[in-house]
Amino acid sequence: MNLYLVQHAEAKNKDIDPSRGLSEKGIDDITRVACYAAGMNIPVQTIIHSGKKRALESAGILAEHIKPNEILESDGMSPKDDPEIWSERIRGMHDDIMLVGHLPHMARFSGLLVCGNKDRAAVNFEMGCIVCLKRDDEGGWAVEWIIKPGMVR
Repeated sequence: MNLYLVQHAEAKNKDIDPSRGLSEKGIDDITRVACYAAGMNIPVQTIIHSGKKRALESAGILAEHIKPNEILESDGMSPKDDPEIWSERIRGMHDDIMLVGHLPHMARFSGLLVCGNKDRAAVNFEMGCIVCLKRDDEGGWAVEWIIKPGMVR
């Protein structure tokens, strides 16, 4: 199983947009990353987002390019949510999925999977990046690759 973790793209300042939709830069960044990922033909069945506007919009742009079977909203991916929630949920999953969420949750979740400790950094996330984690036959996780907005044009 591959698990794709995405930190939402750059959002507007809360003073400008209280619901914090994506900024123009955020839209551009996530669109470039999504186009690049689409060229890799990653087999994502489902994109799941936190429900916050910036994650929903990021997931929507990714879905336009990657073409998953479905896009869902879920709990357990807000910035301060416990990463154990999703660690348990993915235990029995086999299809490749993409989770679109927030820091510090994504950093803590990847630390838990890769390092076995949610307080250890496994990945330096950037807004609009995709991190691919691969699960081995014994259930261990490793970073397979990362696409950051500055890497693609």
